[in-house]
Amino acid sequence: MEEQRQLLTRDSYESFEKLEVWQKSKDVAVKVCRLMRDWRDFGLRDQMSRSAVSISSNIAEGAERLSKAEFRQFLGYAKGSAGELRTQLCIAEELGYLGAETAQSLRDELIQISKMIHGLIRSLSST
Repeated sequence: MEEQRQLLTRDSYESFEKLEVWQKSKDVAVKVCRLMRDWRDFGLRDQMSRSAVSISSNIAEGAERLSKAEFRQFLGYAKGSAGELRTQLCIAEELGYLGAETAQSLRDELIQISKMIHGLIRSLSST
């Protein structure tokens, strides 16, 4: 987290790709999209892929904005999408599209990502 705080407080802008939370959320999006590749439930698949991709996309978009306030706003969107995806994973599991172990592992990753986003929001508020 200290590395991310330094990344955000330097005078010269560093790339959002260096943020660990962006890397982790992008990796989860890839995992989720691969898992759903052959699903016939196009509605749930579309909604889940949108939620999954939205997390890292909003982190990136916020980082590219010109103010910390805008960055915080987009981090809030990303955190919301992580919660949305956790809910959709529960639904997919109950429908039998995902095994319990796979669904729980992804939810655990998303909980960690949400905590990281929350910490990043707090660090932006205190600098």
